[in-house]
Amino acid sequence: MNRSRHLPVAAASLAAAAALLLSGCGGGDDKDSGKDKIAGADEGGKKSASPGGKKSDAPVADRPEMKFPSSVQLVFDKPNVSDPNQTAAANDAENFVKSIRYGIVKQDTEDAAYKFYSEYQSPAFKYAKDQIKQRVDKGFTISGEMRFTDIKVEPVKSEKSAVVTFCSDSSKLYSKEVKTKKVHHTEASLSDFDSWQVLMTASDSNKGLWRAKQVEVATEAKECR
Repeated sequence: MNRSRHLPVAAASLAAAAALLLSGCGGGDDKDSGKDKIAGADEGGKKSASPGGKKSDAPVADRPEMKFPSSVQLVFDKPNVSDPNQTAAANDAENFVKSIRYGIVKQDTEDAAYKFYSEYQSPAFKYAKDQIKQRVDKGFTISGEMRFTDIKVEPVKSEKSAVVTFCSDSSKLYSKEVKTKKVHHTEASLSDFDSWQVLMTASDSNKGLWRAKQVEVATEAKECR
């Protein structure tokens, strides 16, 4: 395990994701079998937070602090959106991704950050925990820089949910042994470039907060290189 990688997940098209979300069909969350679909997130009969600047009695979210060491940099491009709700969804998709790396840095499979930025026991919640656990179990943390580009947002379900897409480049992010502090430097390759889709939903209980519900990662994404 030389480079800090995430578990490959079968990719689904954005159009299919939106269509199945609107139809209310359920999707599986078994990543090992390639059935963890971003499509089909069931709203479970709950009403989502109102978008568009409508007055809400929900309190402002008390967000967990994520303070990374200087040896780890996560660099995100500015989202290619102007709508404030889409911007909020994109920003919290960024926080969701950061929370996974933060759990790895903290070596804590029960860290509060990923739990805060994902819906409890959703596929995204389980994905984040698994990513952290893989590295903790192997005695690895991370070191270096990871970049995220081409960030876009596609609203679905009457703008109460949104699919955030982006590319990631981990060619300068490496695995680091926790005990020995040895950093495993490797040559860059196509396997360092991935395409992401994250289904975000507005929180009922925290004003301005969006949480990850589903996540898809297509590895070796040529379009992201």
